[in-house]
Amino acid sequence: MTADHLPEPTDSDAPGKAPSTRPGLTSTGARKASAKSARTRAREFALQALYQHLVGRNDATAIDHFTRDLSGFHKADAVHYDALLHGCIDEAERLDGLVVPLLDRKLAEISPIEHAVMWIGVYEFLHCLDVPWRVVLNECIELAKEFGGTDGHKYVNGVLNGLAPSLRQDEVAADAARSKPGGSAGRGS
Repeated sequence: MTADHLPEPTDSDAPGKAPSTRPGLTSTGARKASAKSARTRAREFALQALYQHLVGRNDATAIDHFTRDLSGFHKADAVHYDALLHGCIDEAERLDGLVVPLLDRKLAEISPIEHAVMWIGVYEFLHCLDVPWRVVLNECIELAKEFGGTDGHKYVNGVLNGLAPSLRQDEVAADAARSKPGGSAGRGS
């Protein structure tokens, strides 16, 4: 084989890096910035802002102004960001009230990143009914993987997966019915 027939090297071909098996992912499995939707970006900025609120107890308006000035914010869905930031802060007590019964430790012992990700997930379950529950769950797991601790995404998954059947009852039940053997999945109309 001649050199003109060799594929161009990519970042994943670098020594010591596993090749990416899916387009749009980095060698570590994280989504590349170019593959992120405006809503995904809104969740990322909302997470950063909620972290500032949880850790620094900063005012929502000051956090909002700071976050909007960050590089890349123009690519985010600003309406979704607003809903998440202000909705989570305004409903913090309610969101915590839904999360706490599923925790195996005190809320104060939960990482602020995982805490904020769970707020985002619960808020979207309650108020963003246009976003399927599995999308909410997956987006929150991805946020926790990218920004949280080593196994924080597993914790977020367990809590949000535990809440989904009560917060999105009909949607979760319909998914369960489709996935059961002998269910309506794969049948003609």
